[in-house]
Amino acid sequence: MSPAIVALCAFAAYYVGYRIYSRFLARDVFRLDDSRPTPAHTLRDEIDYVPTRPSILFGHHFASITGLAPMLGPAVAVIWGWVPAVVWVVCGAIFVGCMHDFSALVLSVRNQGKSVGEVARDVISPSARTLFHLIIFFGVALAMGVFVYVIARLFSLELAPGHPGYPQAVLPSGLLVIVAMIGGWLLYRRGVRLLWVAIVGFALELLSIGLGMRLPTLGLPESAWPSPGTWTWLLLGYAFVASVLPVWALLQSRDFLNSLLLYLGVGLAYLGLFFGGHEFVAPPLRSSPEGAPSMIPFVFIVIACGAASGFHGLVSSGTTAKQLDKESDARPVGYGAMIGESLLGLLATLACTAGLSSSEHWHDVYRSWAGVQALPQKIDTFIQGTTTFLTSLGIPADLSAALIAMVVVSFALTTLDSATRLLRFNIEEIGATFRIPLSGNRYVASALACGVIAVFAFYEVDVVGPGGVISKRPAGLALWQLFGTTNQLLAALTLVMVTLYLRKRRWPTWPAALPALGMLASTLGAMVVNLGEFDDPLLRIMGGVLVLLGLGVLVESARALLRPRPSTPPPA
Repeated sequence: MSPAIVALCAFAAYYVGYRIYSRFLARDVFRLDDSRPTPAHTLRDEIDYVPTRPSILFGHHFASITGLAPMLGPAVAVIWGWVPAVVWVVCGAIFVGCMHDFSALVLSVRNQGKSVGEVARDVISPSARTLFHLIIFFGVALAMGVFVYVIARLFSLELAPGHPGYPQAVLPSGLLVIVAMIGGWLLYRRGVRLLWVAIVGFALELLSIGLGMRLPTLGLPESAWPSPGTWTWLLLGYAFVASVLPVWALLQSRDFLNSLLLYLGVGLAYLGLFFGGHEFVAPPLRSSPEGAPSMIPFVFIVIACGAASGFHGLVSSGTTAKQLDKESDARPVGYGAMIGESLLGLLATLACTAGLSSSEHWHDVYRSWAGVQALPQKIDTFIQGTTTFLTSLGIPADLSAALIAMVVVSFALTTLDSATRLLRFNIEEIGATFRIPLSGNRYVASALACGVIAVFAFYEVDVVGPGGVISKRPAGLALWQLFGTTNQLLAALTLVMVTLYLRKRRWPTWPAALPALGMLASTLGAMVVNLGEFDDPLLRIMGGVLVLLGLGVLVESARALLRPRPSTPPPA
């Protein structure tokens, strides 16, 4: 079977899933009602709570959930062959990931735009809220520490030893921030039509990519180009500013323009796939790669955001729920945006199995599990494979690589600024629970969020490698193996909470309960296996703590399940 036919079958599945299954969820399970006012109206403050038209909110939500992970995960998971990755990316998204994102958004909207941690207090118990908060705090801070680390190296002259960086993405990334801020001001303060802002803003965005190719180092000599450490500090400063600004001033417009760039990049890549005559250079199934763990359950854990992600529930309940204009918008924004991310995960799968030059090249890259673990190299493999698709359309290789690199960097940055805001919300909620002074101040909470991210990006720990060799690595990279399980654990626990919410109202529970059981089985199984195989004490300790936190939420959920349901179902 050719990659083009695989992609067409996946497109058909996405269409049926959205047209039929998401309509069933919206109408028969969650019973969306546009007469019920959303928090964007009832709590409107023009900073976080702002009613937003669906097209802009879709772009914000899509860009926020679509970071590095849907490219990183499939770029590793194809070591088991392309069939397991394709099946989980497509089917997992339709029945698990889309359901998770959509339901988290709906529950938050019906609870004053609160995060999933705060909603857990009402649905499960106050103790569950604290446990959720701790899992969220660790997962978001770890992921963003790694994102900052990777973006800083993408901006550098050298991505990794022997791999050139993508400094040509710096200029368009910086100009996009300026264009987005002007666009937000024109939309919300001058009343300019969205169409004109989108056309002019997107044109400037494309022109900036060409300018970045002409001035990859801004005219500076290579010796004066900032080091990865300097880029890390600059990125943390940007994340702080983006976290405290009103959403309309930067996040909405920047994410909307970024989504247009992704539509273009992904659209061109799929066209190149369809018309380039590409064939798979990877085997359909490879059961025992050298050094790799068991395919089941680890293929689910490794792919993570490409099919189902607990982080998406944080975006749904953190920023998106505070901007939803009416309940019916939750279907295209929550369910639809996850299909968009799955399309990117599918593209990453196909790029890393049909975009490489030959079968020999593929087997060289995926020779062993240890060889595909370095994060910068994973991104490089995705960029190389997708560039091959674009060159099939006659687009020059250097322009194709610059466009795809800009897509990668842009979405890593949008996830960074949105996640920093989410971590700020998390810190504010933890502070409110324990009555910590000043934690409710958005400047103080944002500074704390950036500080924690910096720890994971900068602080180095001793890591025990093969043969007992000890080396220094940033804490974020040392703990990255825990991100997939933490992310999936959070998604599973969120679906458990959704199941309890539906049960109390005597609405159908199976759409949430079945994915929750499957996710719990795979995630907890993978965490137990990892704990037995971790050589590093830091990984073993942190992994054990996460298992205990997850089990704590399950115990609280079981207690909530055993409580008798009220004689009269509570309101939505």
